[in-house]
Amino acid sequence: MSQLHGNLPPNLRPGAVRDLPHSLYFAKQVGELDRLTIEEEGIPGLELMERAGAAAFAELSHRWPRCKVLGVLCGAGNNGGDGFIVARLAHEAGYKVTVWQLGDCDIGGDAYSARERMETAGLHVEVFDRETLTSQEILVDGLLGTGLNSEVKGQWRDAIEAINESHELGVHVLALDVPSGLHADTGGVLGAAIVADCCVTFIGLKVGLFMGQGLDHSGELIFNDLGVPPKVYIQVPPAAKRLSCPNVATVMPPRQPTANKGHFGHVLVVGGELGMSGAARLAGEAAARTGAGLVSVATRTEHAAIISAAVPELMCHGVEDVKSLMPLLNRASVVAIGPGLGQSEWAQSFFGVLLQSTLPMVVDADALNLLAIEPVKKDNWILTPHPGEAARLLGQTVDEVQSDRIGSATELQKKYGGVVVLKGAGTVVVDSEEVIGICGEGNPGMASGGMGDVLTGVIAGLLAQGVALNQAARLGVCLHARAGDLAAEEGQQGLLASDLFPFIRQLLG
Repeated sequence: MSQLHGNLPPNLRPGAVRDLPHSLYFAKQVGELDRLTIEEEGIPGLELMERAGAAAFAELSHRWPRCKVLGVLCGAGNNGGDGFIVARLAHEAGYKVTVWQLGDCDIGGDAYSARERMETAGLHVEVFDRETLTSQEILVDGLLGTGLNSEVKGQWRDAIEAINESHELGVHVLALDVPSGLHADTGGVLGAAIVADCCVTFIGLKVGLFMGQGLDHSGELIFNDLGVPPKVYIQVPPAAKRLSCPNVATVMPPRQPTANKGHFGHVLVVGGELGMSGAARLAGEAAARTGAGLVSVATRTEHAAIISAAVPELMCHGVEDVKSLMPLLNRASVVAIGPGLGQSEWAQSFFGVLLQSTLPMVVDADALNLLAIEPVKKDNWILTPHPGEAARLLGQTVDEVQSDRIGSATELQKKYGGVVVLKGAGTVVVDSEEVIGICGEGNPGMASGGMGDVLTGVIAGLLAQGVALNQAARLGVCLHARAGDLAAEEGQQGLLASDLFPFIRQLLG
């Protein structure tokens, strides 16, 4: 096996390509990259298929070196062709290999050539029998690939469910390119989808692997460009960019020795209806922890003293009418509205006034629900809806939003302006100018109350320090997600929103 790896090109050796690029593509775009490579660069499709199979087998043998019993499930297309090559290489390396093919066995093109090569090596296709899957140590999913657009049914669904049942019983699963049954563009499950330990994806990272249920089904993601020349990628602009935490100094230069609090902005948090003071407090403290020079909180009178006692650095004001809000608004440089705001007359009156303000704003929670009632478009705000709020803003169902998160976020931006941060698994950031951003960091432990309030405060704190609207949204999302991952190193269960604060400071330092 070591001899086989030694014969592979450097970019196909196990462990050599584990850092993921930032460009993300829709399935059709990856198809175009594939076409350009074949037609303009003269690299035959079968050669690309051989490279894909070699890369997948290298990862498989590297990941599970003691497992020697392998089952490969192949479809009738190129994904099946990749599977035939994995099977052949494993057979030649001494593995006990079983190959099943679903769909039309009378295949053509490169997949047919790949199967011929496998059969010449002495390995043949067997009739699929789900009962035999559990006797395998590893299962390779080469069933459907990236072209799936409709619900999986019949023998395909039966095979996917059988693989998942085997996986639950301890059989390892490696998916080729995209877990079968997963929509490559949206991350949605089309009836049923493979749950893999690892997915080796080729040529271009697929958008759907970074959002929605794609994050649940892909396992560890390994990328290989199969040696596609850089000039091919120049011809196909990506659909989105994968966001990651940048060097903060490139966005926020170090503070000068003579700096004072007046240099770093003044955030006004408006929220905290009766019984919801914690949301306003979390947003205010997050803005302060992110580096805002001053933070004021406009809240119900009953809450002002409570919040001040908990976080004395926040200037808390009991505000019961618009008149008492105005002096605070006049001193602010950024507004964050929504955390714990409610939808009472008190909330509506403040939201109405703030819609007339020219200050940059971060709009979250109930402020978004009020916006859905009377839509307004502004260029200097950042909207941070979760899927439920996004559904109300668009007049759709949550399922409709989740089925096309990029499309939903784009539609929100067109309708409401500014920058949209669609929160959730694979947070999407959309503005009118830059390439769409997708954040694949964060973890399920962050599914707890107050996390969105902290994100609102982080973004507002960045805005207060002069970070541009689109940069503040992207950097804020990345800081929040990375801080959540660092906090979760001690365990995801019981992770609180306030647990992120030390790590936000650490990342900014």
